[in-house]
Amino acid sequence: MKISRLFSIAAILVLLNTPAFAAFENFKPSPWVDKTPYVEKSINKLGFGTLNFLTGWTAIFFEPYRYENKFTGLFKGLWRTVTNTVGGALHALTFPIPIDFPLPDGGVKFE
Repeated sequence: MKISRLFSIAAILVLLNTPAFAAFENFKPSPWVDKTPYVEKSINKLGFGTLNFLTGWTAIFFEPYRYENKFTGLFKGLWRTVTNTVGGALHALTFPIPIDFPLPDGGVKFE
């Protein structure tokens, strides 16, 4: 029982590591990753997570207008809403641990 739990935790940490997302071209490292001191990384990760958690839902309104096919945009908006909101929550909850959970196109951007 303990071995399966340890294996599950190790598998999750490996899958959530940035190189594991290399197959997904739109998953870019978060902007806080480049910060060198631990405190600066933690504070920026908390801010990045909070921003994505609170504003991730706005993708559903922006994405349909970025694509010619509105259905494609709607589904991308739904996908980004979920990934940005859940990813933001993960960043905010795990801010003391400097592990990146890459988000599509680097998270929420208001363009």
